[in-house]
Amino acid sequence: MKGTLGKFYHALFRAFGPQHWWPGETRFEVVVGAILTQSTAWANVEKAIQNLKQAGALSARAMEELPEHRLAELIRPSGYYRQKARKLKAFLAHLRRRHGGSLARMFGQQTGLLRRELLEVYGIGEETADSILLYAGGHPVFVVDAYTRRILERHELISPGASYQDLQNLFQREIPRRAPIYNEFHALLVAAGKRHCLRREPRCEGCPLETFPHRRAP
Repeated sequence: MKGTLGKFYHALFRAFGPQHWWPGETRFEVVVGAILTQSTAWANVEKAIQNLKQAGALSARAMEELPEHRLAELIRPSGYYRQKARKLKAFLAHLRRRHGGSLARMFGQQTGLLRRELLEVYGIGEETADSILLYAGGHPVFVVDAYTRRILERHELISPGASYQDLQNLFQREIPRRAPIYNEFHALLVAAGKRHCLRREPRCEGCPLETFPHRRAP
């Protein structure tokens, strides 16, 4: 791997080991989780997914048949549940219209084409689209989230005004385009963000990236 980001990866992997992301028993569950995790903690998503499982609604067909208000109640723990129910319904409608309800058919498309397609679906932004592509579809796209941005800004690898695409291009330029590596690297950055690179008070001492040039200001 090239440059500083390659060194970041190895330092984080030595410290934290494999992260076994993304949690989910099926591709569809991963897609649902990617939509539900918007603006909430994963613990809340797990509660919502458990509700869906208990209701027998964690499949594309079952969820599409479920009334939207009932779906909203099931996913209430994830927050913004009415909006997220609309987003799930929009994705399901798209999946049925464009791909006959088949995730295999959808994910069989070329990466760039499918990414553009997902971004046209109501409620799916860049991070959500890329999470779906990488974690559910195995496509080699790097997912950029708040932890990634914060860590790179504090290590002065990007400017505060860098766009999502700027960050993604940086990773995809320096790190081999392989889905398992992108999966692991993103998960390792999340682990570092949760344990050390906190939003208000970074805990630099003991961080695997502590020896790299950085600033401590939030």
